[in-house]
Amino acid sequence: MFTVKSPTIKILFFLISIASYSQSNLYTALTIPKELKENANAVVRDYSMEINIEDVDKMIVTERKVVTVLNKIGNEDATISEGYDNHSKITNLSATIYDAFGLEIKKYKERDFLDVSAVDGVSLYTDSRVKYVDYKPISYPYTLVYEATYKTSTTGFIPSWFPVNGYFVAVEKSTYKVNNEKQIPWRKKEENLSGFTIENNSTEHQVSYILKNQKAFDYENSAPAGRDFLPHVKVALNQFNLDGVNGAFTNWEEFGKWMHSELIQGRDVVDESTKNKVLALVNGVEDPIEKAKIVYNFMQNKTRYISVQVGIGGWQPIAANVVDEVGYGDCKGLTNYTKALLDVVGVTSYFTLVYAQDRRDIDKDFASFQGNHAILNIPNNGNDIWLECTSQTAPFGFLGKFTDDRDVLVVTPEKGIIKHTSTYKNLDNLQVTNANIKLTEEGNLEADVNILSKGTQYDDKEYIDGLTDEELIKNYKSRIWSYNNNLEIPSFKITNDKEKVQFKEDLKVSIKNYASVNENEYLFRVNVFSKNSYVPKRYRNRELPLKINRGYKDEDSLTIKIPSSYKIDFLPENQVVSSEFGSYKINFKKIDEETFSYHRELIIKEGIHSKELYDDYRDFRKKIAKLENTRIAITKK
Repeated sequence: MFTVKSPTIKILFFLISIASYSQSNLYTALTIPKELKENANAVVRDYSMEINIEDVDKMIVTERKVVTVLNKIGNEDATISEGYDNHSKITNLSATIYDAFGLEIKKYKERDFLDVSAVDGVSLYTDSRVKYVDYKPISYPYTLVYEATYKTSTTGFIPSWFPVNGYFVAVEKSTYKVNNEKQIPWRKKEENLSGFTIENNSTEHQVSYILKNQKAFDYENSAPAGRDFLPHVKVALNQFNLDGVNGAFTNWEEFGKWMHSELIQGRDVVDESTKNKVLALVNGVEDPIEKAKIVYNFMQNKTRYISVQVGIGGWQPIAANVVDEVGYGDCKGLTNYTKALLDVVGVTSYFTLVYAQDRRDIDKDFASFQGNHAILNIPNNGNDIWLECTSQTAPFGFLGKFTDDRDVLVVTPEKGIIKHTSTYKNLDNLQVTNANIKLTEEGNLEADVNILSKGTQYDDKEYIDGLTDEELIKNYKSRIWSYNNNLEIPSFKITNDKEKVQFKEDLKVSIKNYASVNENEYLFRVNVFSKNSYVPKRYRNRELPLKINRGYKDEDSLTIKIPSSYKIDFLPENQVVSSEFGSYKINFKKIDEETFSYHRELIIKEGIHSKELYDDYRDFRKKIAKLENTRIAITKK
């Protein structure tokens, strides 16, 4: 029998027991505070990341997370994976799963992790790999304890701190430390820290933050992106290493100059035969923009997009002569290739970094490795032209929603320059529908419909051009006009006018039993082809601002001819609904005893509004939805 006699030993034993109990508390779901379970699919019990910068080309990152998953959706907050490449090495890796009561279910050591290429489904090849465990939970809740350490020579990317990882996840505690004992000059930036329980214990040579007891955010429709309101801390060294290449910068001008000289310069060589081809194509053309159009078309017809994540951290483009030879490349390679071709014909252009898909700016106040895509900039006397080089179908100079209206970094030989891409605002995003409609005695509808789309509404329609006839008809019946039963399209003509960036749809449409017909009444809805019944979800206590991401204008002019045996007793009153979010107008006019016109105009304005105005926006859309269902009754003569 062991007997504790020494008071010191008794105290030490007690402290160890307390620490052990405190640690095990994190492994059971039973100890999660009630308020942290509200709206949560998962709760981060304890997360810590410690980054030790030992030199310009040596960094060690240690991560530990304890997360309790409450339901199936929460599994995405408990991924078990760690990436690495030729310039980084995993030195510690483990994962342990506990049940709801904190009892161990499964333990994974590094040898139990699968080791695969990090090919993402669109990448041809990559030098990145990932070690992961595909754990299939058998019950909920469960708790994951994940630990990983890796060392790398690349210090250009210092992991940021995002303590709250989006919606439906609560955080009990999150800790972030970056140690800079070598005192390498550095910068940091805080975003959205106010309003959160965060301790800042940073010193001159250490970044240190702790967040505690953050309740989960419930998703709300038409809210800003998480990065616009959730806390974020980012750090960058003024001197760094990127896959064996040293660099230094403190601002975007220096970054652009470094990137051009180290990653882009000298990769613009094009085969002589290709040079001769493009020179022949532009022979006799003097206007540089016309030359650029010819070269862009040549590039689109010659190449295709394939992701290739290699070359100095995935940041260096494939050499132009390689793209020329193989006929494919990623966004960087195709952008650089197009730039090289334009150089051949004497048109100046610049490689440009951008955040694609989600509308997001390059942070102009914090120079660092940013962006997830590359496009091409052609200066044009203050009216810059932007080229999306990964698309084989995009019109010249049209970006669409993928990269429009955001700050980007233009990389020139002399410096980096922050510019703003083309903007498609509100009335620029236009859809005009004209239709001649005939209603039959039986209640059927026949129509000749012409639709013209511009701006981002062109972007929304462009995919139609690639559909087969069968797919196109199915698209109208099941998607665009799904609210019209018994719809058929006997004939159609689709015109994608890339020169004017307009999309035209000319269709003959028939709808059987469109009107409700009985002995006394003939009833039909007047808005046949642009019905918009969207009503935002109701929230009793809205927490986040209202963000209308895209503005647009829909304009409809319909001429409707009723059966000759019926008469128009009256037409609905004209309506106008106005608000700071947009406007809605419908107008009726009797042309003759059997014909009337219906004009509709819907304008939605892009913008951010306070949460207090959300109910006003909802009321605005409710009024529109009601008027979109306006019906007319005609009677027998």
